[in-house]
Amino acid sequence: MTIEVDLKEIKFLLSEVNKKLDSLLEEKDTQAIMILSEESLKDFLENEPDIYTIKDVKGKVNCN
Repeated sequence: MTIEVDLKEIKFLLSEVNKKLDSLLEEKDTQAIMILSEESLKDFLENEPDIYTIKDVKGKVNCN
């Protein structure tokens, strides 16, 4: 192999690693936003009345 071929292969592999890293960082950002949303809604939702009771849910879903 020549140096040019090796450089092309390295560039390609580096590009693939960068794509994967970008994807992982995006997933991490999404997860962080979801956790933040969950925490910020926690107090609000705890103070809200339940719309359905366990009995209502069991009546709609066949739980044995």
